[in-house]
Amino acid sequence: MTNSHVVHGASKLGVTLSDGRSLEARLIGEDPDTDLAVIRIDGDHLMPAALGDSKSIRVGQLVVAIGNPYGFQCTVTAGVVSALGRSLRSQSGRLIDDVIQTDAALNPGNSGGPLVTSRGEVNRSKHRGDPAGSGLCFATAINTAKFVAGLLLRNGQDPTRTYRCCRTKRCAPSPSGAAQQHRSRERYPGSFLGIQWAADRAGLKEGDVIVAYGKHPVSRH
Repeated sequence: MTNSHVVHGASKLGVTLSDGRSLEARLIGEDPDTDLAVIRIDGDHLMPAALGDSKSIRVGQLVVAIGNPYGFQCTVTAGVVSALGRSLRSQSGRLIDDVIQTDAALNPGNSGGPLVTSRGEVNRSKHRGDPAGSGLCFATAINTAKFVAGLLLRNGQDPTRTYRCCRTKRCAPSPSGAAQQHRSRERYPGSFLGIQWAADRAGLKEGDVIVAYGKHPVSRH
């Protein structure tokens, strides 16, 4: 696994192993919405990294980052988990949830490398630093990375996503309900009670009637 922005648009991919071997790689799939990608290499005596469970991490836990900042190969930095549950916006504009914040030093070239625990488990993956130089550094939770990697291995370039919606009917809201709706619209522009940009992006408007899903007519019941 690596970052989508690391491999996107590349005409040729390669991987250099810790024993010095250089192997040709091919892209299996990428997901710009989570900035994740899966590539494949063919070789002998490969040692996979142990993937942990990001639900088990705690603020203050020791972590170690490995990468190639500014081209310096196999650089290791250490720090702690500074915060959990952060959200970052990907290059596609979609919010990436459940992001881990760390104070381990990350610089250009660290993208795609692992952030591991003191036991060597990759409990966070695909880390990056703040380009503004504030010292804030972030990593995608490994549980998110494993889920997206499964979609990419199964579906390839375009992982299938679905969005949960709600069934509504017109009614006269109470004063408190009207105030809640007003606050929700202020917090989520173009949405209703927290249903965000998916419907707007699809072109749905208030009052539209859904008559079919693809080639399947929608029942009246």
